[in-house]
Amino acid sequence: MDIVELSDRRWRGEDLNQKTNPLGGLGHISEITDGVAFLPNFANCTAVTTDDGLVMVDTGSPLTAELVHREIRSWSPLPLHSAVYSHGHIDHVFGVGPFDEEAFSSGWRAPHVLAHAHLPRRFDRYIMTAGYNEIINRRQFAVADLEWPREYRYPDETYDLEHEFAVGSTQFRLRHEKGETDDATVTWIPEAGVLCSGDLFIWNSPNAGNPQKVQRYPLEWAEALRRMVDLEASFLLPGHGLPIFGRERIRQALSETAEYLESLVEQTLALMNSGARLAEALVTVKVPSHLADRPYLQPYYDEPEFIVRNIWRLYGGWWDGNPANLRPAHERSLAEELAQLAGGANALATRAEKLLESGSNEELRLAGHLAEMAWLAAPSDPGIQAVRQRVFHALAASATSTMSRGVFNWAERETMGDETSTSNTHGL
Repeated sequence: MDIVELSDRRWRGEDLNQKTNPLGGLGHISEITDGVAFLPNFANCTAVTTDDGLVMVDTGSPLTAELVHREIRSWSPLPLHSAVYSHGHIDHVFGVGPFDEEAFSSGWRAPHVLAHAHLPRRFDRYIMTAGYNEIINRRQFAVADLEWPREYRYPDETYDLEHEFAVGSTQFRLRHEKGETDDATVTWIPEAGVLCSGDLFIWNSPNAGNPQKVQRYPLEWAEALRRMVDLEASFLLPGHGLPIFGRERIRQALSETAEYLESLVEQTLALMNSGARLAEALVTVKVPSHLADRPYLQPYYDEPEFIVRNIWRLYGGWWDGNPANLRPAHERSLAEELAQLAGGANALATRAEKLLESGSNEELRLAGHLAEMAWLAAPSDPGIQAVRQRVFHALAASATSTMSRGVFNWAERETMGDETSTSNTHGL
């Protein structure tokens, strides 16, 4: 099945085997239009032929750099003239190395890397927080031996708001946007009608709420999407997921993703302005009903509830409005106190098991609270450990998103004493 047919089937909601998974494995390079190729990857790569060599938008991850290089070379022998980083996440910026080595051995000029001015600061932060990022990404993606990079290929040139450059006779227009990151670049190739969105579009509910990562910017994200609509692109090549072909589909996908984010922001701010607590916002704010079934807005990676939390953090700070949470007791002290009031940690665990049996969403969430409190109060009790395992296994099984499953599965492994769990180390 070619990539056009595959994209069409996904658009129509025929998910095939991956539920519009934005983190699919490496595929084979496909020419999307004359001189423009798309490489589906853990993070996608785009390559463009020009009179003076190749230009790439995103270059792959530490794990896929060599494979990306081989796929590009199966399509074109031209030297890599320039590469654009759509943002600084490591799955997008680690594929220049093989091209640098190739240039050195062949006597070519080294590839010229462009990115937004904020991106080098991201790399600096990643170096400072390498241990933390290693732990949270092991947790989120269930990769026990993931090693977070300590060295980066920094850009050779940065820009502020907009930047245009030509390679040969081909024009490239870059624009800075804020969304999942503060260093995002949208690349527009007007002659080809090709729009490279980076992670501003990923065939999923936008990654605007990741609970283990830094601030996201949902309203600015929506504004970026609407600016992309105005370009009237014929080909949308996203940072994850399949291309979208045709102006009408691209307009719909970008406009409705913008509407999705705008609605969550509007609803959350209305509650904040009325004096509500975060807890109320989490159960009140809903995705607009006419967008809930869109195949490109499903919560398979991030979740609307997490986006609401991030909107709250962006506009209102970290406090949730509950005065007891402003200067809380240590979680273990609270668990021990509640266990004593309940008649012991086993009473909490027993109730958690009872709630687990119901299978309803709210009671399963309550089971999570009680199982965790029981474990905090008596972490070495084998019976309580078994209950905690079962509860978080059930929570993982019921979760739609990669992020929720990662955390719940990690908690289950932690209870079993699995050494891949990292909650008690100095640490996605």
